Amino acid sequence: MTEKATIGFIGIGVMGESMARHLMNAGYPLHIFTRTKKKAHTLMEEGAIWEDSVTNIAKKSDIIITIIGTPKDVEDVYFNRNGLIAHAKPGTYLIDMTTSKPSLAKEIYEKAKEKDLHALDAPVSGGDVGAKNAKLAIMVGGEENVFREMLPIFQIMGENIRLQGPAGSGQHTKAVNQISIAPAMVGLCEALMYAKNAGLDPKEVLASISTGAAGSWSMDNYAPRMIDGNFDPGFAIKHYIKDMKIALESAKEMNMQTPGLELALTMYEKLAEIGESENGIHALLKYYEE
Repeated sequence: MTEKATIGFIGIGVMGESMARHLMNAGYPLHIFTRTKKKAHTLMEEGAIWEDSVTNIAKKSDIIITIIGTPKDVEDVYFNRNGLIAHAKPGTYLIDMTTSKPSLAKEIYEKAKEKDLHALDAPVSGGDVGAKNAKLAIMVGGEENVFREMLPIFQIMGENIRLQGPAGSGQHTKAVNQISIAPAMVGLCEALMYAKNAGLDPKEVLASISTGAAGSWSMDNYAPRMIDGNFDPGFAIKHYIKDMKIALESAKEMNMQTPGLELALTMYEKLAEIGESENGIHALLKYYEE
């Protein structure tokens, strides 16, 4: 059914725009909605059809993808009386690619199933670069048959696509991802500051250490931006703070300690307080420069 499916896409942000464009370029009729219409103008000029409400997206789409702000936004889009659950056609596939709560993903799945709707939670990793290059990692929770049906859609936007388990498993996996990044970013910033204070050329240092045990995606993609003083967001601090809080809440529900995550969250919150929330997560370097 995916070959002729009409796709509704809600959330045209830094990543959502590129993801939606890939789907449109692959030949899918694309209907879009976002709270700030001007963010959708480029896609509209390229052929996407603007809808003025979530309700209209729900009524006109066979597959609906959401990648929006917070769990509260997700609740509103899915559960509001004008939302997706209330107005989507029976048989519609609902794919939430927002980083959200595992418990909320389970609730969406259960309420969707009552209406003969197929729900997957499918948060992503890879930032703006991964979205633009269609190389996102996509972590999926839900039923295997639904995942198989939607795999061709996922393959248009990403390349590392895995079903992690039942509903909520994609969100749990994204929490694992965000937890692992937090102390790694702290370590990367401290390493660069050490190189600077030691009088080393940080670019030469990176050339030496990036191919060894210290190497990582974050080092390859964020360290050069840090060195150049380019803190434009691929993934903004304000969004990462939201993600870390979700991960911390989920960890506490499992009675586990995450001191590395808590430390990083404290540092990022301090940056947000001094006006850095719109910058990328690699602006953590500024914490050390203050």
